[in-house]
Amino acid sequence: MRVNAYQFRDTWLLSAPVPQVFDAVTDVAGYPRWWPDVRAVSQVDDDTAELVCRAALPYALVIRMRRDEEDVNRGRLRVHLTGDLEGELAAVVLRRPGGTRLEITQHVIATKRLLRALSPLARPLFQVNHALMMRRGLRGLQSHLATSTR
Repeated sequence: MRVNAYQFRDTWLLSAPVPQVFDAVTDVAGYPRWWPDVRAVSQVDDDTAELVCRAALPYALVIRMRRDEEDVNRGRLRVHLTGDLEGELAAVVLRRPGGTRLEITQHVIATKRLLRALSPLARPLFQVNHALMMRRGLRGLQSHLATSTR
């Protein structure tokens, strides 16, 4: 595996119903309303958005997400990533007792010069940064879903 290649798996357990979770995670333009690390989203075309993300470390990532799959009946999502990260993000939205299970898988290569240069030494920091971003995303989505059902 390349030193600047990363694989992440995250599971979010949410108390909201599957359709509500699916709608929230496919509304990329709405991410900044509930995910504090997604600083900005601009729509490029019907299937592509550009996101500016910044978590705990002092750098931002600019990532273009192009929709490859969005199947509401199967609860499957997949986007192709380009920019400071290249690769794929896939998600499966599954019904579970009391709500929804969101399984997120990312396979990316860091292409941003700073990340490529520091990956051999700072890989553990980048992984922690990712974990913090995902934790804040989960908390933000939980809060967003709770307030949108009232």
